[in-house]
Amino acid sequence: MQPSPTVRSIQRRLVLLLLRAFIIAVGFLILFTLLVTGFVLIYSPQSAVFFKLPAVPRLEAYYIARGNWGGVSTVFNDTVDVEAAQWNSSTLLNAQNQIVILNGKPVDPAAPVTYRPASGDSVQPILVNGAVVGKLIVAQKVRPAGLLAFRLLQPVILASLILAIFATLIGLLLTRRVVSPLAEVIAAAEEIAGGRLQTRVHAAGPDDLRDLSNSFNKMADSLERNDRERRDMLADVAHELRTPLTVIRGRLEGIMDGVYSPDEDHIGPALEEAYLLERLVEDLRLLTLAESHQIVFDRHELDLIEIARRSLSMFQAEADEKKICLDLVTELDEALIVADPLRTEQVIGNLLSNALRYVPEGGHVWVEIVREGGEVTANINDDGPGIPEADLPFIFNRFWRGEKSRSRVSGGAGLGLAIAKFLVEGQGGRIAARSLPAGGLQVSVSMPAGTK
Repeated sequence: MQPSPTVRSIQRRLVLLLLRAFIIAVGFLILFTLLVTGFVLIYSPQSAVFFKLPAVPRLEAYYIARGNWGGVSTVFNDTVDVEAAQWNSSTLLNAQNQIVILNGKPVDPAAPVTYRPASGDSVQPILVNGAVVGKLIVAQKVRPAGLLAFRLLQPVILASLILAIFATLIGLLLTRRVVSPLAEVIAAAEEIAGGRLQTRVHAAGPDDLRDLSNSFNKMADSLERNDRERRDMLADVAHELRTPLTVIRGRLEGIMDGVYSPDEDHIGPALEEAYLLERLVEDLRLLTLAESHQIVFDRHELDLIEIARRSLSMFQAEADEKKICLDLVTELDEALIVADPLRTEQVIGNLLSNALRYVPEGGHVWVEIVREGGEVTANINDDGPGIPEADLPFIFNRFWRGEKSRSRVSGGAGLGLAIAKFLVEGQGGRIAARSLPAGGLQVSVSMPAGTK
């Protein structure tokens, strides 16, 4: 797949930025190499092996081959380079400091002349087997450092340029592995910022960039899911508010128009819808506070068994009306937990109300309390129709109902389990749901156990 124009534009900017930084680094490397080389040439001792004049190694080889300086004037006749120019401006002495060659010309050995050093002349010893067999004198106008700097810096500069070219090519190849994935992430971030939350990037490149791409995709998934949940929540809130408002408005308009008489039979349904509307608004307010962590919990030790008994007694009348059996099952005498009593009772109440809503007439709802390790767990069980396994991960979502077509009377607003989840987790507890093997649903609430 070809990259988009936005990705290509970002790639060009990143490549130019990296290339500029790379060229600057290579330039500093070359400059540093040249400065070090120059420093060594200038400040190293003149006797250092790399300060030997180019002619010295050839003269040493000549003496080793001949054993004397006879005929040495012909050594550089076949050269026209800097060595020949240096030879024509130099003086060669034998071991007794007698002149053998003067400015490239032989001196009559029958009339030897002793060398008298001049100011500024450079003396280069010629060594054979550790013994000085001669000396090469270079006049002041021919400086060895200058010649050697020229001869040595040539390969240094050439090698540095070649290495810089190769390094640049290799750097460009390597930057493609970095630039392309990074450019795609930047372009995708711009897409996300523009509201296109479905944008994703392909994980490629080195491990760090793959991690970056995967993290970006997870972030995009979360943003898209939150946006979808926000839209769904607004739609659900509008739907839940519409029904009671429609009933209240219809009743009041009927009374105003004289269609209904202003008696208990006609005002009662409108008042019931007003109560339902009030509870829905209160649930929404509580859910918003819980999601934003603005609920303050008054946590202290309390007996979960007493909370369960009190909650069961509150729903006993409703259970009797539907001929549903309510039970408390526990082998514990006391089940101390650290929690807020009012919020804990609200959680147990929501779960019991939810169970009673779906258990058919003649069914069974029971609360089982056990202690496991450092937690006390209350299992709210029923033998109702249960929930399909595919729906279990979603039952704690806001406005979730297994049957979307059910009315509020049979199915509720779908906020009870969501509120219970936030109230439990806000106190450091856990809540989970599973289908019972014999049918029905079990919702487990686990809270930190007390110290006693």
